[in-house]
Amino acid sequence: MKQTRLPLVLSAALIASVAVVGCKKKEEAPPAPPAATTPAPTPAPAAATASVASVDLGSAVGADFKVTAPATTFKPKDTVYASVGTATSDPAATVPGKLTATWHYDKAGTQVKAGEETKEVSFSGPGTTDFFLKQASGLPVGKYKVEISLDGAVVQTKEFEVK
Repeated sequence: MKQTRLPLVLSAALIASVAVVGCKKKEEAPPAPPAATTPAPTPAPAAATASVASVDLGSAVGADFKVTAPATTFKPKDTVYASVGTATSDPAATVPGKLTATWHYDKAGTQVKAGEETKEVSFSGPGTTDFFLKQASGLPVGKYKVEISLDGAVVQTKEFEVK
């Protein structure tokens, strides 16, 4: 009897094709496209602010309102100047505000207001504003201080004496 090898070959081919299909690597799904994102809104720039950078005392100021004769001791007939240096957080911005100089002297242990002046200022970059204290009859001898306020808040105090 003659046997054909055909069923044996077909069986081997069937097993091989099942093995190839079974071992085939599963295809991964393509990655999802990135979700469309809207850019985060740009935060609004912080509003520019003004600040007091310095306070100088003296008996004279120049055309630029800066003290030309610094002093911390004065005579009763002297004019006492306070030169207030200011700046803005953004040199290109203009910031409206109020500067106030409040002058006090010590009268037997009690602080007495000797004067006060407020100026409306449009701050822009670095600047200088001056204030002064003078009395026609002369300043009483004693210890003094000037408080510089920006928009109602005391930001610097300087002490001086009249002899």
